[in-house]
Amino acid sequence: MLALAGVLGWGSLLLLGWFFYLGSLNLVDLSLADGAALGLDACLCLLFFVQHSGMIRRPFRRWAGRFLPPHYQSAFYTIASAAALLLLLVFWQESTRVIVEIEGVARWLLRAVFILAVAGMAWGLIALKADMLGLGPIRAHLRGREPSSIPFTVRGPYRWVRHPLYLFMLLLIWSCPYVTADRLLFNITWTIWVVIGSVLEERDLIAEFGDTYRAYRRETPMLIPLPVRRLGNRGGGAAA
Repeated sequence: MLALAGVLGWGSLLLLGWFFYLGSLNLVDLSLADGAALGLDACLCLLFFVQHSGMIRRPFRRWAGRFLPPHYQSAFYTIASAAALLLLLVFWQESTRVIVEIEGVARWLLRAVFILAVAGMAWGLIALKADMLGLGPIRAHLRGREPSSIPFTVRGPYRWVRHPLYLFMLLLIWSCPYVTADRLLFNITWTIWVVIGSVLEERDLIAEFGDTYRAYRRETPMLIPLPVRRLGNRGGGAAA
């Protein structure tokens, strides 16, 4: 489980980064017409969204707990998410219809935005100090220990927005200077999913942290760092 979650998790994320930067990987060409190709791409996106946002919800985890020990659930979620993402990336069909192709200085500015967004993702993950692939509970179980809980703290970009990883993901999505019809479909559907996922995630965070998270939510924007009141240097915050 540790090896499978690690290999599939990091492998799928690296391929996704490649997709963000270059567009379709063209790994499997089914020679479909544009309409059919876009329909298949939309179905692959929907499959990933349902899996990724559905399996993380509390009702599904309670149901899965009847079959899967708790210390395996996070790694199993990583494996399932990686499999759904790899399915999307491998069978994604590129459209021949070019919507926009940006050249010159603007193209390099977009590439600079991409690099800054990658750095921002790294900054957010470091500030979060989270077990991104869900391997910690298995390691703790093998050592006969209880898994450590994630404290509620505000660090780094979480001082400005509640979901900086989603913000940087949106920058990665929209910083590609070469947009075909399939890439536009990807950008729009993933943007909608990020917004909906943020709302669903907030419900879980309120259930987990209660009034502490409600106070954080009142004082910190969701995705766009607007000039509103930020949390002071108090003991509390949100890196969940």
